[in-house]
Amino acid sequence: MKIKVCGLRDPGNIEAVVALGVDYVGFIFYGKSARYVGDTELAAWLQANAASFADVKKVGVFVNAEVDYILNTVHDYQLDFVQLHGDESPVYCRELKLLWSVSTLRRAGLVKAFRVTPDFDFAATSAYADSCDFFVFDTGGRADYGGTGAKWDWTKLTDYRGDTPFLLSGGIGLEDAAAVAALDHPQLLGVDVNSGFEDAPAQKDVAALARFVNEVR
Repeated sequence: MKIKVCGLRDPGNIEAVVALGVDYVGFIFYGKSARYVGDTELAAWLQANAASFADVKKVGVFVNAEVDYILNTVHDYQLDFVQLHGDESPVYCRELKLLWSVSTLRRAGLVKAFRVTPDFDFAATSAYADSCDFFVFDTGGRADYGGTGAKWDWTKLTDYRGDTPFLLSGGIGLEDAAAVAALDHPQLLGVDVNSGFEDAPAQKDVAALARFVNEVR
């Protein structure tokens, strides 16, 4: 079970989360988010501490961003994956992937997030399968692309029959550990957690995360 902890910003908190043995750490590059990385010195800190991330992948989360901004951020923050959380089209994803294939700049894997609502059609994900390494299935319902802090109906996962792996996201907290561990889907890669483990925006409760990691694995 892979575990991604998203919405990180503080170096000390990042170090503590990485020490738990998680698989992905996420940084949000969307100005309207309370967890927006902003104009911090995080890029320099990540570069100076690159050795600490040998076993964990860095994911940048973007919403309808300009391609140049994504490319520059991948370079500055040494990102391993780009997660697109807006209305990015399949064509946009293919163009970004193609641009990386011919560029000498740092390359990153591509992840597309989908906001799952009661009427969401999982068939819509198939157009992204040729450009994305994995998907994120998050809770839908907000117009500003932010997380809702609520869970969606996980029984809808039976409707997903694609071949692309996915991370389950949306309002997951410590109380959900047993339910997460019991999930059975052939493409379930792991979980993506954020606000359900926070003392404050971008400040994770490391003790609660440690319990969660232990219980789901």
